[in-house]
Amino acid sequence: MIKIDRNFILAIITLSVLVITVFVVAMGFGKKSTVTPYLEGDEMLILPQNLNQVYSLPDTLFFAGERMPLENFDTRESLERELIMSAYRHSSTIMIIKKANRYFPIIEPILREYNIPDDFKYLVAAESEFANVISPAGATGFWQIMQATGREEGLEINTVVDERYNLEKSTEFACKYFLKSFEQFGNWTLVAASYNGGRAAVQKQIDIQKQTNYYDLLLSEETARYLFRVAAYKLIINDPKSYGFDIAEKDLYKPLDFREVEVDTAVNDFAEFAEQFGTNYKILKFLNPWLRKPYLTARANKRYIIKVPDGDMRSYTEQ
Repeated sequence: MIKIDRNFILAIITLSVLVITVFVVAMGFGKKSTVTPYLEGDEMLILPQNLNQVYSLPDTLFFAGERMPLENFDTRESLERELIMSAYRHSSTIMIIKKANRYFPIIEPILREYNIPDDFKYLVAAESEFANVISPAGATGFWQIMQATGREEGLEINTVVDERYNLEKSTEFACKYFLKSFEQFGNWTLVAASYNGGRAAVQKQIDIQKQTNYYDLLLSEETARYLFRVAAYKLIINDPKSYGFDIAEKDLYKPLDFREVEVDTAVNDFAEFAEQFGTNYKILKFLNPWLRKPYLTARANKRYIIKVPDGDMRSYTEQ
């Protein structure tokens, strides 16, 4: 009688289970539509990952009134890349959509004042995702302004005050930069590209390649992707549901109600200053992130505009 080793039988069973598991997983990957589960608290949530539902390319697309040549395969694939990456960066893109509702009402009138196309507001999403971040190179704030460049254009930047964190003043800085770039390049697409890559670097490639169209230029990886990332945010923010983001209007961050106080003297203690206006230091700094210290030193002939809450600004109300 032939004896069969027990360990041998167990090995055969284990191998069979493994083969079946691999086959099932492979079949799952072969399907066009899949789902991605993740935990939120104690609940398992399912995010749709069907490419046909989560993104679609428009037939035509304009940036600042200038047509994007989607008939070119490289242009089309570059836009598609950014749409896919933005659509599948779920948490980050959701926050961008929510914040845009709060900050666009501040940015838009400044762009209009300087006659800058409205589409330039989407640069903020690409630059900083509406956050006062600092890049590894030191670029700071919503518009990612370098210290030296900001000072050259008249922004006050020191340990007490850093106007790169002031949304109104930094937006004015960006507008002045755009206007100077438009004088050099003559079209808004290259103006936007130069905000990312720098005027000198973009001009150098124009001279080398003898091309004046952004979509015909070979640029650095970051600058080559920049306009398409901006365009992707434009599409998603304007029509989030078409790209997999079903966000109710009540869940968008509403603009904050504040009033402005003019200050031309030193402020020794912003905690006490805040109390005078029915608020606290935390909310005062939230509204005025450009105030870098708990005090303000006076400067000759310098007036500061400080935001304070208007009414019950802190209360959450559904829109």
